[in-house]
Amino acid sequence: MAKAKSLYFCQNCGFESGKWMGQCPGCHEWNTFVEEPVAVRRGGGAAAAPKKERAKPVRLVEIEPGEASRISTGIRELDRVLGGGIVRGSLVLVGGDPGIGKSTLLLQVCRNLTASGRKILYISGEESLQQIRMRAERMGQFASSLLLLCETNLEDIRETIARHMPEMVVIDSIQTMYNENVSAAPGSVSQVRETTGALLQIAKGMDISIFIVGHVTKEGVVAGPRVLEHMVDTVLYFEGERNAVYRVLRSVKNRFGSTNEIGVFEMQSSGLAEVENPSEYMLSGKPQNASGSVVTCSMEGTRPILVEVQALVCRSSLAFPRRTAAGADLNRINLLMAVLEKRAGLPLSAYDAYINLAGGIRMNEPAVDLGIAAAVISSCRDCPVDEKMIFFGEVGLSGEVRAVSMAQQRVREAKKLGFETAVLPEVCRRTAEREEGIRVIGVSNVREVLGLISAGGVKRS
Repeated sequence: MAKAKSLYFCQNCGFESGKWMGQCPGCHEWNTFVEEPVAVRRGGGAAAAPKKERAKPVRLVEIEPGEASRISTGIRELDRVLGGGIVRGSLVLVGGDPGIGKSTLLLQVCRNLTASGRKILYISGEESLQQIRMRAERMGQFASSLLLLCETNLEDIRETIARHMPEMVVIDSIQTMYNENVSAAPGSVSQVRETTGALLQIAKGMDISIFIVGHVTKEGVVAGPRVLEHMVDTVLYFEGERNAVYRVLRSVKNRFGSTNEIGVFEMQSSGLAEVENPSEYMLSGKPQNASGSVVTCSMEGTRPILVEVQALVCRSSLAFPRRTAAGADLNRINLLMAVLEKRAGLPLSAYDAYINLAGGIRMNEPAVDLGIAAAVISSCRDCPVDEKMIFFGEVGLSGEVRAVSMAQQRVREAKKLGFETAVLPEVCRRTAEREEGIRVIGVSNVREVLGLISAGGVKRS
């Protein structure tokens, strides 16, 4: 017999407590505890279960070295984010806003893998078999080795996987699955945690790669306890506006590869298409001879991406000027504007400022600081910047322009797209000058950037 009992769980980190608390002791967040019923089994039933042989420790030198076996998804952008392909026996969490394209991307992966003769199992708890078939028909032909299952019971799913032994399983979504041994509702903290733990045992025990789809909250994180992201091997996030055609796949955790790589996709009627040159895609439609428009470069893993920074600086009629940022950190924008006012003499405290990274992409690398500062200067002075000029570098509180990594790779990417001048930190100039065919200008502080835009950086007609 099981005795009903209620426990309180933190929705952010999964901390358990016998009573409600205002602040979680684990993650120190406020008002995150929810009450959920749990079933506590008496001690008599566990004695009858046979004991399995205990695992013995092994010396590190006795373990045979070997590389993780990877499976190519047939989508180069996804393979890059995963670190080279799908690792056998891995558990991958894919999160994103509703309608962003999570199920579409995984169904395309299933199509590519089944085309090479691999057996794939797609388990859906949200759509019927007919709905999946309608979505699959828009993508093209699927091989017969793709198996579909509409089920939410974890035990039935475990038996199906053990009976068919596929090479990859897709769970869509984790919030709809439930474990009969947990008396909480599907999607609750207890169910999500226990179900993910059971899927982790299946992936490691049967050497099957499992992709699970997770819904996100209004804050943009995967719904459920934070421990969910700690349990899986890889966490991928889909970013981008639902109404926009582009999608950015970003890795925030990866035990088998880099967490700095991103994949760029374009939403089409037949599914998600890869964007092989994101820089050219992000710069399409850039205005010509317009003040406040500057191109900067950010390194996403090993890939340099050029993006347009737009700034609109106008005199404010408010007691506290308005500051708005889209695609960049607002606190970083306020810091840069304070540096420009103190070190370059711009009266920005009396001006509203609106900063936007065109294309909707989000970048947090400090190397975009110089591009943002140049865009603010250009808009404040109403001086258009040469459209063949690119800016990148980190700006310090003293107004100095600090070094950034991979300067030569950034300059090489700018030259490929037809840029003629690169403005970068003075300490990086010698390295960047190795790239022929593009003019390199080194700057040491923001005052030099101000002088460059006011004099030499203006496009002459």
